[in-house]
Amino acid sequence: MPSLKLEILDYADAQTSILRNRWPNVKKIDREVTEKAKIIVDDVVKRGDAALLDYTEKFDGVKLPANRINVEKDDIEKAYRKVGKEQVSAIKFIKKRVEKFQKKILKRLVFEYEANGIRIRSCTSPIRRLGCYVPGGAASYPSSLVMTVTPAKVAGVSEVAVFSPPRTMGEINPLILVAADICCVDEIYRVGGAQAIAAMAYGTQTIRPVDKIVGPGNKFVVAAKMLVSKDLPIDIPAGSSEIVVLADESADTQIVALDLVSQSEHMDGVAVLVTTSKKVAESVRTELQKAIEKVPNRELVSRNLVKNSFIIICKTIEEAIDFINKYAPEHLEIFSADGWKIAGQIDSAGLVLVGRYSPVAASDYCFGTVHVLPTEGFSHVYSGLSVLDFVKRFNVIECSRQGLSEIRKPLTAMANAEGLLNHALAVEGRFKGE
Repeated sequence: MPSLKLEILDYADAQTSILRNRWPNVKKIDREVTEKAKIIVDDVVKRGDAALLDYTEKFDGVKLPANRINVEKDDIEKAYRKVGKEQVSAIKFIKKRVEKFQKKILKRLVFEYEANGIRIRSCTSPIRRLGCYVPGGAASYPSSLVMTVTPAKVAGVSEVAVFSPPRTMGEINPLILVAADICCVDEIYRVGGAQAIAAMAYGTQTIRPVDKIVGPGNKFVVAAKMLVSKDLPIDIPAGSSEIVVLADESADTQIVALDLVSQSEHMDGVAVLVTTSKKVAESVRTELQKAIEKVPNRELVSRNLVKNSFIIICKTIEEAIDFINKYAPEHLEIFSADGWKIAGQIDSAGLVLVGRYSPVAASDYCFGTVHVLPTEGFSHVYSGLSVLDFVKRFNVIECSRQGLSEIRKPLTAMANAEGLLNHALAVEGRFKGE
């Protein structure tokens, strides 16, 4: 295995060489990809199911009969026979963890507030129909189905339709089907790629359109989602997986290296070390070299570490925090005795994990948080996916006569200032004759 020559930068160099490619200056989706995705989307809008079948044969190598676009109950029963009990148990465990935390979030959205004769109730209602894209090729993650569908079901979404590309024999990964069943998915379709996004957005003879689209995918899926977003909402921008580790001299550099490696086994994964210690930087680089000589997926890990990873040495912890907030990573791990204090100064990250026993790998599955998070600096303006993405929030208000009387004067003054005279009259009319 060739020597790892991870680039080591100082804080000043990182400001220009790294941050210039982050939000809001991220590179736009390739124009050629967008044009190809648009051709597919327009064709599905025009020809419906026939286009889906043609693209499934072209891109997935599967010639589906027209009546096999959707997955039937017996397909799910067969899937259970192809997976192990431990895998089924793991899916149920992850679902339960996510469910509990999402219910806590939802509960806090519903409350009442009373002051000076005005009673306000904060309410939620779910969106009605969700489309969830689940990759089914080389990157096939049943856990992502659990992470996207479970918050929707907690929110009360009544119809969840899952779309995943078929494999060579025309079947979807059995673990995806089992996860869909455990999570109470309502419809499953053997459709992938940009054509699946078009079917979700605009419908076909077999598929009814959805109200919102979520889920990760390749560059054509992402391009298609951006194209249809003018007509219906999509989830957060999500690109290649990212980890930033902030480590001071107290850090176990072997553990740091293992976490950097774990995220580097994602396609185009990005792994970054930010430290205030040159000794830690050199030690982590040495541990990475040791690790990639024996870890699984070593070719992919090595390629990503060489191509997408770097180390930044800062003079102070304040410099390190400043860089991280500007970089706005998907995942941030903090190895420091002052971990919670540092976490309190982070304002842009998809997820912050503090301490030796809080690895990103665990957050990907079992902590109860959702692993669909903003990448490429978008945590400056986006949050990770949660139950909040599947509900609409609204208020119910009741005001007493006394309460309206107390706000009558400033209300009338503002309405008159804005030239909305009938607004003022609508209030004054309630006190006519007084």
